[in-house]
Amino acid sequence: MWRVSLVIVFGAFVSMLDTSLVNVGLDSIRNALGATLDAVQWVASAYLIALAVSLPLCGWLGRKVGVGRLWLAAFGAFTVASGLCALAGDIGWLVVLRVLQGISAGLLVPAGQTILGQAVGPKRLGRVMSILGIAVSSGPAIGPAIGGLLLHSLSWHWLFLINLPVGVIGIALGLRYVPRGDRGAVSRLDWTGLVLVSAGLPLFVYGVTMIGEKVTLASVSVLMPLLAGLAGLLAFGFRAWRRAGPLVNLRLFQDRVYAAGSVATLFTGAAMFGAMLLFPLYFQLLRGADVITTGLSLFSLGIGTTLVMPISGWLTDRYGGGIVSLWGNGFTVLTTVPFAFLGADTAAVTLQILLFLRGIALALSAVPAGTAAYAAVRREDLPDATTTVNILQRVGGAVGGALVAVILAQALPEDAEHAFRTTFWWLTGASVVAVGSATWLWLAQRAARADRPIATVVPVAK
Repeated sequence: MWRVSLVIVFGAFVSMLDTSLVNVGLDSIRNALGATLDAVQWVASAYLIALAVSLPLCGWLGRKVGVGRLWLAAFGAFTVASGLCALAGDIGWLVVLRVLQGISAGLLVPAGQTILGQAVGPKRLGRVMSILGIAVSSGPAIGPAIGGLLLHSLSWHWLFLINLPVGVIGIALGLRYVPRGDRGAVSRLDWTGLVLVSAGLPLFVYGVTMIGEKVTLASVSVLMPLLAGLAGLLAFGFRAWRRAGPLVNLRLFQDRVYAAGSVATLFTGAAMFGAMLLFPLYFQLLRGADVITTGLSLFSLGIGTTLVMPISGWLTDRYGGGIVSLWGNGFTVLTTVPFAFLGADTAAVTLQILLFLRGIALALSAVPAGTAAYAAVRREDLPDATTTVNILQRVGGAVGGALVAVILAQALPEDAEHAFRTTFWWLTGASVVAVGSATWLWLAQRAARADRPIATVVPVAK
């Protein structure tokens, strides 16, 4: 079990690391390839949009070919695409190859979660998911530091070449240890549903992301994709609820624990990814740190998460994801409020202590909610469950990032210190909403346990 878990971590870590690693090198790529600023931004945007496109297909493919085979194929495609990205001679080819890289990366995390869930069962799910959670949460956090160190002495090509040895090792171990999974009977692919969600999800994520850049809903470039994406998602949801053999089984939401865990993941994701955007800007814009210093300053956050994540998994298995997520989100609120009072001259030691404590809070809030949702469904429903929860986390992350970007951009021209204080108050509010969703999950789990029939022992007559 632990061998499989550690192998799956390879895929999760490298796919999440790439979301922030390449962003550091956009300016170097622009200069090397002679591209415009607008064009080079698509190197990052195309990857994120492609991540969203591939998610809805993960559950169907996992049932069709076996989730282990899907994971291996996705990891192989990601590794090959990484090598091809390093060979790209112009910006157009690089963007196209980043799409391929993003599509394969989008399959790695939900496929890995399904493999682990089917391998260990609900009673030990928290412990193994916590190992995967270390990779998912620490990858974006340390990406800027690794990218900055690479660019300090090497060319931009190494932002992609770094994935090759990790990919080769991960695939080799996966061929040996990862179970291939069962090929199940699946209905015909719902092409209409696939088109609706594959267009609706990236359009919605793109529209929400553009809100953070344009700082207005009135812009056509924001409003049109946002409305089109929302319409596509609503149409997909209506079709999937009514259709037999849908692309993604949304009837799982009839289970109150699964529904509460999924919603808690949505709001926790918004608070978590909003903070991931805000903290690097805090060090760069307010404290004047460079990219490498910023990345190193955030290491204490990752250390706190890494140390406590296994404990979080054990607590989830022992007491339930609801109560752990509730305490974790409550602790997140307490570790966010101090930043609303701190200025640019705050001592570095104080900041590191707060970031370490926030890393602990992140470990207690991020994974337990999703784990509770997975534990509430049957083994054969895990491919659909992991797909849906990851989609909700992606949407929540886009909304949280856009919220932070809009609030900060509106207040930044007046006074940087005031702007960050205001934004941290908004981030605190988002964490309070996450506390509310975690409370719902805790109550749903309590009610589910109360509804279980109590086994009685009937004496046998001698």
